[in-house]
Amino acid sequence: QVQVVESGGGLVQAGGSLRLSCAASGSIFSINVMGWYRQAPGKERELVARIISGGNINYVDSVKGRFTISRDNAKNTVSLQMNSLMPEDTAVYFCNVDLTTSRDSPTFHIWGQGTQVTVSS
Repeated sequence: QVQVVESGGGLVQAGGSLRLSCAASGSIFSINVMGWYRQAPGKERELVARIISGGNINYVDSVKGRFTISRDNAKNTVSLQMNSLMPEDTAVYFCNVDLTTSRDSPTFHIWGQGTQVTVSS
């Protein structure tokens, strides 16, 4: 069984910073992608940033230059440093991990429980 647990959300004023962390644990053979999504009230879940095992990184345009994603392969963790936060960044942030549990297993897409980020104006 695999678990993905996030931490680090909270309330911050506009212009402030927060750091989100996510750890994957359990029967993990390999991790292909680790990323962060967010869902604001009344909106669809959207990709914020992801980092692929080869090192490629993708960001949604709205966070480029403000957010930085990083990954520790040895610890199976991914972090999202969020600077210059704006009220429109308010959402529940979810960690997503694409992984395999054995050499022959399919790829599983595991979601964390989500962590609330609220940015006040």
